[in-house]
Amino acid sequence: MKRDYKVIISGGGTGGHIFPALSIADAIKSIQPNADILFVGAENRMEMQRVPEAGYKIVGLPIAGFNRKHLWKNIKVLWLILKSQRKARKIIKDFKPQVVVGVGGYASGPTLKTAAQMDIPTIIQEQNSYAGVTNKLLAKNAKMICVAYEGMERFFPHEKLKLTGNPVRSNLVAKAANRDEAMKSMGLDPAKKCVLIVGGSLGARSMNESVLSNIELIKTNSDIQFIWQTGKFYFEEMKLRVQDAGKPDNLIVTDFVTNMADALAAANLVVSRAGAGSISEFALLGKAVILVPSPNVSEDHQTKNAMALVEKDAAIHVSDAQAKEELIKSAVATVNDADKLETLSSNIKKMAKPNAAQDIAKQVLIFADAFIEKETRRKNENIK
Repeated sequence: MKRDYKVIISGGGTGGHIFPALSIADAIKSIQPNADILFVGAENRMEMQRVPEAGYKIVGLPIAGFNRKHLWKNIKVLWLILKSQRKARKIIKDFKPQVVVGVGGYASGPTLKTAAQMDIPTIIQEQNSYAGVTNKLLAKNAKMICVAYEGMERFFPHEKLKLTGNPVRSNLVAKAANRDEAMKSMGLDPAKKCVLIVGGSLGARSMNESVLSNIELIKTNSDIQFIWQTGKFYFEEMKLRVQDAGKPDNLIVTDFVTNMADALAAANLVVSRAGAGSISEFALLGKAVILVPSPNVSEDHQTKNAMALVEKDAAIHVSDAQAKEELIKSAVATVNDADKLETLSSNIKKMAKPNAAQDIAKQVLIFADAFIEKETRRKNENIK
């Protein structure tokens, strides 16, 4: 029987929330092409641009995050939360979804809280190995929590947990098989090893300083090619400083890697922050990785993400404080150790969940079906 599915997906703020959200939406559409999907994000955040680019509708809430350093500034934040909850109620009332999915980010809080109050089933997609405060609160009324790590009953009711993994960008897998082609497309020598260094779209100061402090080490290892994404915020400064230091021929400096699929396919070793979405991509591709957790995230969850892999010999951990001195040395030693690369690659791949988006989409539609059937029964009883 044909059904008119209507789903809200809420969250965003970073690519780590937006890419999984879009993957879930795509998976829902692959199962039910006529499904109507509405995104609810935060005004002036990157989802307001990325989601329409992907072909989906989005509505913004006037939400902002708490200021943990200056608590007195949160008076305005509390007002914005109340305003966002009122707007979320109107969005839900007008759109009439059968299920609401939260992927993390500022907007997911008021949207899922309001949906639960309106007796609409909610699903949380928790990406990290350490749950945040908002998701722990939302979990009380959620029907299911889809997680990427084992042991999440520390934070959530065991009976609500579903181990699905984190959805990843679909174009990465298609590129992964052909390293030589990816190397050539980036102007690299397929016969030489490659290290990809990425600190996020804005960049990471500690990782950038680690490159600058080890220019001579990079230069003397001419059989290794380095792709260095400085981030847009740091690019002009880093470009000038590396030129002053004598830029090695085997170092590619860019503000942003536009074709990440090719870059990941080319890399023998990746150096990265420890965001949950990135880790899931590395696992799916079986990439050997050195993780440098950001110290500027709530509950230090990136360190916890990294250590979940380190415990299984599936990644190497270098702290942000040690990065300047240790990161490039560790990268050179690791990429030159074929056995270590193979061990890291093999172990991280065991943690991959390649069907995460499809598995979550199926659960979304199961809850939507249950809601439709309940509403149908209610209407029939009222008629009688």
